[in-house]
This record gives sequence, structure tokens and C-alpha cells, in this order.
Amino acid sequence: MAMNSRGETHPLPKQGFQKRYYTKISSFWNDFRFLITNRDQIKIAMRDPKIDSAFRERLMMAVTEVNGCRYCRTFHMEQAREAGISQDEINIYLLGAIPEDIPEEQKLAVCYAQHWAENNRDPDEDYLDQVREWYGDESFQSISMVLRMIWMGNLLGNTGDYLLFRISFGRLGL
Repeated sequence: MAMNSRGETHPLPKQGFQKRYYTKISSFWNDFRFLITNRDQIKIAMRDPKIDSAFRERLMMAVTEVNGCRYCRTFHMEQAREAGISQDEINIYLLGAIPEDIPEEQKLAVCYAQHWAENNRDPDEDYLDQVREWYGDESFQSISMVLRMIWMGNLLGNTGDYLLFRISFGRLGL
């Protein structure tokens, strides 16, 4: 049994660490280099009037729940509250689901974000084309950049947890 920060116990995973994390420095470096070389696109994504803070947080929570990063989950739950997202809606994301009552114009992108993460950043081409067509190239690029940013954050957090898991012989980092 392992104990988390709240004193709750959980059985250890039967097959080792169960979250996605960086297994190669080259994978981390490629993601890092992508974000650094596209920092202008990040600025555009963060200022895109069609992708407001609540929309970004919905995208980030959908991806984070697939990847299971506890650090990103905590941070983005608070950011979501600050963006005006209700606790009921946040709770649905925490279950790994997409709430039915999110703004209609955001549903396709949020479902796509979950699909994108579930498929290890390799979405179905028809789905990708549908999202690009619905939101247009500029907003699609903003959505894609948000997804890339949270992906790297998730994997960095999970990599830290993997290291804790290893050095604690499976007692920490779950």
C-alpha cells in the first residue's frame, strides 16, 4: 500500500508506474525545442479571442485527466475556477469525462483534446480535419498549441513522479 499526501492509502500498481512520462531525453528535448521555437504561436494562442481562459482550461483539463498529472490537475482546477468554470463541471473532468453542458462552440475541441491525448498525440485524421474546418486554421493552431503545452507539462510532472516512484521503491509518486 502507498499513502498519498492526504494520508489515504492506495494499492501499488501491479505493473509499475502507470502514467505517461518521458522515457527518452530526446523526446523531452523535441517537445521543449518545439515550444521554444514556437513561442510566438504560444503568445497568439494565449491571446486568441476565440480561445478564452475557460476554453483553454477545458482543453487542459481534458488532456490532463488522460495523462494523470497530479500537479497539472491541481493547478488547472484552480485556474478553471478562476476562469468561471463550476465545481460540478470540474468534477466531471476529474472523472475523465467531458461535461455535456459546456458551451456548444467548445465541445468539438474539448472532445478532440481528449481523443488527441488518448491516442498519444496521433488523432484520427478525419477528426483532426473536422476540428480544423470547424474552428479555422488560426484557432486550430491556437488549440493545438494549448494541447502541446499541457502535454509537455503533464509529462514533466509525471516524469518527476516516476523518479519518486523509482527511488522510493513504489511508495511515492503515484
